[in-house]
Amino acid sequence: MSLPLNEPGWLWVPVVLFAAAAQTVRNTAQRSLTTELGTLPATLVRFLYGLPFALVYLALLCLWLPAARVLPDFSLVYVGWIALGALFQIAATAALLVAMQERNFAVAVTLAKTEVLQVALFAALFLHELPTPLALLAMVLATLGVVVLSLPADRTQWLSASAWLSRPALYGLAGGACFAIATVCFRGGALALGAASPWVSGAWGVLLAQSLQSIGLGAWVARRTPQGLAPLWRAWRVSLLTGAMGAAASLAWFTAYALQSVGPVRTLGMIEVVFSYFVSRRILSENLLWQEKAGMLMVVAGLLLVCLQ
Repeated sequence: MSLPLNEPGWLWVPVVLFAAAAQTVRNTAQRSLTTELGTLPATLVRFLYGLPFALVYLALLCLWLPAARVLPDFSLVYVGWIALGALFQIAATAALLVAMQERNFAVAVTLAKTEVLQVALFAALFLHELPTPLALLAMVLATLGVVVLSLPADRTQWLSASAWLSRPALYGLAGGACFAIATVCFRGGALALGAASPWVSGAWGVLLAQSLQSIGLGAWVARRTPQGLAPLWRAWRVSLLTGAMGAAASLAWFTAYALQSVGPVRTLGMIEVVFSYFVSRRILSENLLWQEKAGMLMVVAGLLLVCLQ
């Protein structure tokens, strides 16, 4: 099934690069909120404070694009894809949260980075989108690069079967699988909607997904946390930045899913790891270890290959 788009075939590349950059800024802002509010409330901020920006974006689209003024056909299949993707996105976050409370968290994070390869698998199973040999090579290279970057500092864990088969490791693998399924669901939603413009498809997808996530996760936080939603309103300044950047990243991701199959999109999206690494290293103010240099080169090589396809 294809989308009725008239956009240039390369457009998904700058859209994904923008999404990765916006997500890096969002993650940086969200890190301080996680310390202040806790992980689940900070995750809710991303959806709740992002909703107004998604609404404004859709309104601007209606003023700019005539196609946006026509209400799409919101079939049950479309709503089902988006709802399932929203659910698995929250499940993925929950799996990583559980892993964070265990030992060998670094191994869990490493296994979560296999999301791109799992995306290719689930896209082939559910959407019948098979990656080209070049795209598959790019996915493998980029994934190996991220795994090398994420390997535990303690080298004894690299060859420890108990570390790679531990409960947190399995949670990390499950988290990557849930993220992969969520991505495939959002792509499935874009295909089911069949909007005339990828921008319209992205806007409605984010609006529906974040509405469902805000309601579901908001109810959970309000019921399960001692102070409920009150801390979210007190931290409104940083929350607004987090929501704005989160909405910008999500809108770009969903637009990219309407433009290109998920394998290349998520592979190129791994440039976020490079962005985040440079931010964490203060723009290379410290020397990189050989392991970090090797991992970075593998990631960049994979990204170049996926663009060349």
